Amino acid sequence: MIVGIDIRLLARGARTGVEEYTTNLISNLVELAPDVRFKFFYNALKKERLDHPWVSLDNTEVKESSFPNRLFDISTGNFSFPKIDKLIGGCEVFLSPHFFIAPVSDQCKKIVVFHDLSFEYYPEFFSFPKRYWHRSMNPRKTAEEADRIIAVSDSTKADLVDRYHIDPARIQVVYPGVSDSFKPTGEEAERKRVKEKYGLPSDFILYFGTIEPRKNIVGIIKAFEELRNLETNKLKSLKLVIAGSKGWLYKDILKEAKKSTHQGDIMFTGFVDESDKPYLYNLAKLFVYPSFFEGFGFPPLEAMACGVPTIVSHVTSLPEVTQDAAIMVNPYMYGEIADAMQMLLEDKKLYQEFSERGIEQAKKFSWENSAKEVLQIIQE
Repeated sequence: MIVGIDIRLLARGARTGVEEYTTNLISNLVELAPDVRFKFFYNALKKERLDHPWVSLDNTEVKESSFPNRLFDISTGNFSFPKIDKLIGGCEVFLSPHFFIAPVSDQCKKIVVFHDLSFEYYPEFFSFPKRYWHRSMNPRKTAEEADRIIAVSDSTKADLVDRYHIDPARIQVVYPGVSDSFKPTGEEAERKRVKEKYGLPSDFILYFGTIEPRKNIVGIIKAFEELRNLETNKLKSLKLVIAGSKGWLYKDILKEAKKSTHQGDIMFTGFVDESDKPYLYNLAKLFVYPSFFEGFGFPPLEAMACGVPTIVSHVTSLPEVTQDAAIMVNPYMYGEIADAMQMLLEDKKLYQEFSERGIEQAKKFSWENSAKEVLQIIQE
């Protein structure tokens, strides 16, 4: 069997949730199915070098081209040409880990993964170029034309049915996994290295993710202010660490931090190397992620896997993914977020309980199981 996989989204070298999903899924797929031949469609005028182990395996082949993707998308979007299965030398099934325009021949089965429809529900959270990109990709058409759709959560499946009126029978929910590198660790040398590398304080609440409005970072800052205004002895030394790369409207978030009465206790780390992330989580007292919209939400599960008590918003996929292993709050109620922080920090028994619950909940999400389910869909 020959399976094509669209890996154009890896060209920019970023590691947001979709890239994380793609690399982990592929590495497990190719290992699970040594008898399947995988052809990866890797196109961009300028692209990062692929340095993943699965690139050089016996059952994989990278079909690389250098067309400008904007022109390529215009051609495929308007004329449904060229057919990507033909470009890579033929395949029986073509898997798109994201809803890029990817026309294939009639004889080729097409499977598309949808991570979320946040751009449909909250367009104001995206820049004009990003909104234009979403429109030009025409995800509704992609969903309508796909033979099968994989949704990363029940929440995303429900949105596809509600917004695009897709037949639920064509959508299968397959949860992503959590890497084994996320776990409680007592490796003091590595913890110290990461602490010094990013200039981290001793006691801090952590947010990790893209610095953008959808993640409700302004809400985190306001909740932290309310928490610190209590000025109890246990909270005086507490800092807020906001980690991750800059996204859309990040300057407004930086301004909010600068005008805070506790601005000296709020720090931004910028980009965090992949290998450092487990230690960053392990160094934190709490993890807070009151996002307005998530299709799945990797960071809360990663933090929970590391044994860090976690606070999430009670909207979209987050209750589904974290269940009773995280404290849920209204993302619009800053006081509620602050109360959850205080409750965990001042109640040792509750703190330990949520640490243990988080570890157990995260164990339910395995990349191997995810790849097995995707492989079954491919082979149907």
